[in-house]
Amino acid sequence: MAIQWFPGHMHLTQQAIAQRIKAIDVVIELLDARLPGSSANPMLAKLTHGKPTLKVLNKQDLADPEKTAQWLRHYAALPQTRAIALDASMAAPARALIAACHELAPLRGGMVKPMRVLICGIPNVGKSTLINTLSGKRAAKTGDEAGVTKLEQRIALAPDFYLYDTPGVLWPRIIVAKSGYNLAASGAVGRNAFDEQEVALELLDYLRRHYPALLQARFKLEGAAAMSDEQLLEAIGRKRGALQGGQKVNLQKAAEIAIFDFRSAALGRITLETPEEFAQWLAAGQTLDAQRQVKKDAIELDRKIRFKQIARPCSRG
Repeated sequence: MAIQWFPGHMHLTQQAIAQRIKAIDVVIELLDARLPGSSANPMLAKLTHGKPTLKVLNKQDLADPEKTAQWLRHYAALPQTRAIALDASMAAPARALIAACHELAPLRGGMVKPMRVLICGIPNVGKSTLINTLSGKRAAKTGDEAGVTKLEQRIALAPDFYLYDTPGVLWPRIIVAKSGYNLAASGAVGRNAFDEQEVALELLDYLRRHYPALLQARFKLEGAAAMSDEQLLEAIGRKRGALQGGQKVNLQKAAEIAIFDFRSAALGRITLETPEEFAQWLAAGQTLDAQRQVKKDAIELDRKIRFKQIARPCSRG
């Protein structure tokens, strides 16, 4: 299943970012600490190329601490990049972002050269909550549905510090299949863009291999690691009373339970990818995408040749 979600307003957001970035000193990219690689928008990376970047692993209170540390080390090794993990509702760590921006752009500051920062990220990653925490007031709309912020906003966090907020934006095409599932599981894409049962099965496949003890503790399941994804989903449905006629498990309801328990951290602190895993998925996705492009180009070339062969006799007439 290919998970794609690119509403029309996101084209406008892309254009707005491309225009705004010319006058920006630092880019803050908000990432979901549970899936940092999958929640990093490659389109944003192209638009903001060359700008000092602060990677913020948000929702770190929901993520696996050990894997968060791995991602922080990964980003710290990149040029012109700093990284910090936080929960956007925590005031003290959030204020540390201002200091980090000054470290990335030490020549900016003061009324003559005010700091200009662009904050961006995918939908539902907690950007609006962070902005409200930074500003100390309800400067941005918040919600648990993707795509709440619609228009660019400028917020003055200090007399010489301007923060430009943009709507959450996904990229037109997700080439890493696993990223699509992880984004869907996290709530970054709208419900109409994916099949909950399929997403739940992918989620349970990862959890049974990496977090079997959490599954066992949450759902009182013995031998969770030895079960298949389908068996796990059915067992969860039975344990949680998601039954229909004839005591048959309602798999749709069971899928919703599994996804909700992950999103709410009822299962525990979980991260769905490491830097190494994501690098492997990305390499495989890029290879497959290149193969598809070769086939697409061959089909298009054949179409043009056929069109010329048909059109040639007509031109003689």
